[in-house]
Amino acid sequence: MSGAERGSEKPRPGNHGTASAGDVPTVRIGRHEVPVVTANTVVVGTGSAGYCAAERLVELGQDDVVMVADKVHAGSSRNAGSDKQTYYKLTLSGGDGDSVREMAQTLFSGGAMDGDNALAEAALSARGFLHLCDLGVPFPQNRFGEFIGYKTDHDPRRRATSVGPYTSRTMVEQLEKRVHRQGTAIYDECRVVDVLTRPLPDGGTAVAGLLVLRTDVVHDGRESPYLLFRCTNLVYATGGPAGMYATRVFPNGQWGASGAAYRAGVHGKNLTEWQFGLASIKPRWNVSGTYMQVLPRFVSTDADGGDEREFLTEVITDYGRLLSMVFLKGYQWPFDIRKALDGSSLVDLLVYRETVLRGRRVFLDFRRNPAREELDPSALSPEAHDYLQRAGVLFGTPIERLRRMNEPAYQFYLDKNPYVDLEKDMLEVDVCAQHNNGGLVVDEWWQSNVAGFFPVGEAGGAHGVYRPGGAALNSGQVGATRAAQYVAARRAAPPLGEAAFAEVAAPMLDAAADLVARAGQRAASGVADNTGDLLRDVQVLMSAKAGPVRSAASIREALVQVHAWLSGYEELVSADTSSRRSVNRTFLVRDVLTSAYVYLSAMADYVAHGGRSRGSVLYSDPEGGLPRVGTEPAADDELDLPAIFRFRLDGGALDGEVQETAWVGPGGAVPDFTPVVPRAGDDPAGTPAFRWRPRRPLPEDDDFFENVWREFREDGNIR
Repeated sequence: MSGAERGSEKPRPGNHGTASAGDVPTVRIGRHEVPVVTANTVVVGTGSAGYCAAERLVELGQDDVVMVADKVHAGSSRNAGSDKQTYYKLTLSGGDGDSVREMAQTLFSGGAMDGDNALAEAALSARGFLHLCDLGVPFPQNRFGEFIGYKTDHDPRRRATSVGPYTSRTMVEQLEKRVHRQGTAIYDECRVVDVLTRPLPDGGTAVAGLLVLRTDVVHDGRESPYLLFRCTNLVYATGGPAGMYATRVFPNGQWGASGAAYRAGVHGKNLTEWQFGLASIKPRWNVSGTYMQVLPRFVSTDADGGDEREFLTEVITDYGRLLSMVFLKGYQWPFDIRKALDGSSLVDLLVYRETVLRGRRVFLDFRRNPAREELDPSALSPEAHDYLQRAGVLFGTPIERLRRMNEPAYQFYLDKNPYVDLEKDMLEVDVCAQHNNGGLVVDEWWQSNVAGFFPVGEAGGAHGVYRPGGAALNSGQVGATRAAQYVAARRAAPPLGEAAFAEVAAPMLDAAADLVARAGQRAASGVADNTGDLLRDVQVLMSAKAGPVRSAASIREALVQVHAWLSGYEELVSADTSSRRSVNRTFLVRDVLTSAYVYLSAMADYVAHGGRSRGSVLYSDPEGGLPRVGTEPAADDELDLPAIFRFRLDGGALDGEVQETAWVGPGGAVPDFTPVVPRAGDDPAGTPAFRWRPRRPLPEDDDFFENVWREFREDGNIR
C-alpha cells in the first residue's frame, strides 16, 4: 500500500467520537510531509447545523463523512441563548390556521430573501422540529400532544417554541449523541486555513479539500502542524464571522471561518444585514424577554463606576412612556431602525450614545425601579399593564418581579463565571453584534456557487433583512437537511485523485508554512508578537465604525485601515512560533481581516447603491431626521441627540434585490461583478466586487399529486 493510500484510510474515532490526526499516516505533498484524510464529505463545525448535517448524511446512506472543529465544545449553538431561546416552526397546535405557503410568505416578507429558501425553510420546519423531538429535545406539549407555541418578533402566528435559555444547546447535545452513536469521526482543535478548489471545464470551480492547522501541535518540526482533507464536498457550518466585532454577544470561542471561503471564490449575500441587540458583556448573554419586561432601571457610570446617572430619563421624560418602551424591549429585543424613530429601539440608541459616544459604562439595575421609588402601574401602556397583571407582578422591584416571573432567568447569572447576583449587583450591558442575517451564498439546496460547497447555519446567507425570532435555529436544521439530501443523491463521486489533489494542495501548504515562518522570523528579530493586538484592533475598529450606527465616512475610514492591514499582512504579522496560540492567531487574524475587508466593502457598495437605514442598522444621513418621543416630531434641540443619529428609512426600496459579493484575487475578474473600490490588479489583498440581482421569487411548482409522485419516483425530486 502506497503512502498516499495509507493516508487515505478513514480512522476510527476514539473517545466520544473524536479522531486523532496523529493516527493518520503522512503523505509527501510538495516539500511537506502531512497527514491526509480522504472522505466524500467533510462537515466543518460542531454546532446544531453541523451535527444535523453529519447525522442526516449517514441516515441517508452517505456514511463516508468526517467532521472538523476548532473546539468541539465552543461555538454559539452550545453556548448562546436568552431568557427563553426561541425555535421557529410551522404552527402545530390550536385552531389557528397556518400553512407552508403562509410561513414561507412570512419569511419572504422580511425583504431581500430568496423565495426558494423561504419555501424550503417552511416546508421542512415540521420535519426538522419533530426530528429533534424524537432525538430527545423536550419541546413543551400539552396533554393531547400538541406542541404549543407563542408569538415572537415578526411573527403573525404562534409558531415559536422553546425549552428555555439553552434551546440550541439542548439541540446540539442530542444531535451530538446521535452522531457519536453513528461512529462519525470528529477532528478537534483544527483551525481552518484554506478551502481547496479545482477548476471545472465549464469555467466554474469545485471543492477539492480543506487545509487546517492542528492547534494541539507545536511548531518544532517533530510533527506536521497541518492536516489535509481530500473530499468531494464541504458542509460549512462554521457560524457567522463573529470575530469581527469587539462588542458582541457571541460566546468566547466562536470566531467563524468565512474569510477562507471568500478567498476560495465562494460568493457572499446580504452581508450588510447584521442583527444587534442589548446584551450583558460579562457574561455574554442576550437581555431579552423577561429581563426587560420586569422594567429594570438603566444607569450609566464613568469608566471607574462613579458618577451614576439614570440616563434614559434625559430623553424620555414621560414616565409611562419610559416604562412601556423598556417593557417592549422584551420581545422587540433586536435593534430595529423602524422602531428607533419613535419606539422601543430608541433605548438601544441611548445606550449606544452612553457607551460609544460618551465612553461610559451602562448597567441594568434590578434592585430599584426606574425614575421613581415605587412602581406606578397606572402609567403603563395597556399592553404592558395587561401582561404584567396576568403575570401577577404589578408590585415591588424589578428583581422581585423577575424572580416571580422567571426564576431560571435570575439563577442563570448565578451559575456563570463571572457570576452576577442580580439582587445585589448591577449587570453591565451594551448594544452587541448578535447574528449575521447575511453570509455565504446558497441556492435552494444550500449549495454555493462553488460546486460541493454547502454553507449551513449562520455561515449561510439564507435570511433576508428581517426574520422572525428563532428562524435561525430552524434554518440551520433545514439547510443541513437539504445539503445532506443533495450530497447523498447527487454528489457521491470520489474525491479528486491523489496526484491532482497534491498539485492543488502543495501551493496552499507552501503559502501557509511561509506565512508562519516569516512571522516567526520577525518575532525572533525582536518584533513583539502582535497577533493579539491586531485581533483586538480590528474588532474595536469594526464596532466603532461599522456597528449598529455607521455612515459612508466611517465605513470608508475603516475600509482604508483594514485594507492596509490585510494587504501588508505578510510583512506585518509577528508570531512566537513556540506558542500554539500565537500560530493559531496568525491564521485567525488573517481570516478576520479578510471577512472585515469583504464586509466593509459590501457596506460601502450598499451606500453607493442608494441604500438607507434598514434592519438593525442606522446609516447616518445629514438630510435625515432625528428620533422622537411620542407622535409629534421634536425640535432638534429638544431631545439633545447627536447628529449621527439622523437617518432616513429605506422603506423597503431594496427589498426586492439581493446584494452578492465576490472576492477577486490579484489580477483576476468575475463576470457581472463590479468592484466598489477599484484596486490595482496585483493588490495582495484582492478586491471585493458586487452585483445586485432580483431576489428569487416564491416557487409556484405544480402540486398535482400524480405529477409530483411520478417525478419523486424518478429522482426523489432532488435536482
